[in-house]
Amino acid sequence: MADRTVENPGVEVPQMPEILERVLLYALDEGKQKMMDGEDVIPFTALVVKDSVFIETHPGNNADECYNFAQHTVEGARGAAAYAFCYDGYVETSEGVKDALIAEGGVPGAPTGYAIGLLYTTDPTQGIIFNNNPSYIGEAPNFMDRLRDASEYAETEIEAKYQ
Repeated sequence: MADRTVENPGVEVPQMPEILERVLLYALDEGKQKMMDGEDVIPFTALVVKDSVFIETHPGNNADECYNFAQHTVEGARGAAAYAFCYDGYVETSEGVKDALIAEGGVPGAPTGYAIGLLYTTDPTQGIIFNNNPSYIGEAPNFMDRLRDASEYAETEIEAKYQ
């Protein structure tokens, strides 16, 4: 899924909510493990609801379909505290285009989301070699921008939606 664009207004990493940082890193770890196991990374979302993470894949015929499926799922995720949308793509760097496993996400009510990524190379003898640390890519759309904070939903409403 390489046809996504995220905005990168600068190189300074912004302060983001801890729950968002954790779910973005979680999604990158999940995607990385799939790639290390030789599997394709079908674009997926990871939703944080209470103490659980719900993962849902979003296959499509092209990047726009995957993105739209993910957005539809997340924008209706009342009661979730954060999400990550993870996919295999690329980023443009000062050294040219680089392959990257990308996770973008947000929290309820925030006007914008953030994207981070793990750059990687593919070697014919060693396979996939990931950078050790994720890189901040830039701002991204927040599929949860119209949702209220998770604490504002009734427990029964959350439990009924995420059994």
